[in-house]
Amino acid sequence: MAINITAYKEVLSALTPYHAKLVAVSKTKPVEDIEAFYAAGQRIFGENYVQELVEKQAVLPADIEWHYIGHLQSNKVKYLAPFVHTIHAIDSLKLLQEINKQAARHQRVINCLLQVHIAAEETKFGLDEQELQQLLAFWESHPADFEHVHIAGMMGMATNTSNESQVRQEFHQLHQLFGSVKTTFFNNKDYFRELSIGMSADYPIALEEGSTMVRIGSLLFGERNYNK
Repeated sequence: MAINITAYKEVLSALTPYHAKLVAVSKTKPVEDIEAFYAAGQRIFGENYVQELVEKQAVLPADIEWHYIGHLQSNKVKYLAPFVHTIHAIDSLKLLQEINKQAARHQRVINCLLQVHIAAEETKFGLDEQELQQLLAFWESHPADFEHVHIAGMMGMATNTSNESQVRQEFHQLHQLFGSVKTTFFNNKDYFRELSIGMSADYPIALEEGSTMVRIGSLLFGERNYNK
């Protein structure tokens, strides 16, 4: 078992002054590793693969708060809708509408984070600012279409680079955009509060730039095993 409880405690200590949450990214990791962190007190876990998440949710404690943090195809939403707490990577209006439709079938409300493209790499998913504004304008003008989703905040991934000033600038820009979106669209909505930025390599910078939720995997679980 490659889990690192010492690193877990260090991360929690770093988050405390910021009142930020830890999403322990357990993708490709065995149930036993998740159980070990559960025993240590962790309750929020993040997964990237739909089938893997469905299988783990079925055998792990019911009070785990599951977050789906990967790119999500609309046709897979139905498998997550019965239980998922938060979906981090909403990058289209179509996906948001499908989540609402499937959540309604289970009489649930699912938290959703709008993914904004802030990195230099084109390979990363996310809305640009114009697409973000268009999505929010539609959401605002069609409230009856979104009764089963809460747009709970925003999410972004910085460029994978050792240039910390670039990473900081990208996080800073997203935090500013988060503030303007909150003022414009969510001024009286207390559920719009999450800024999901920061991973194992850059979470200290993310916290300084306003993160309320960090997504950390390899620091806690060791490197990912894709040959499972």
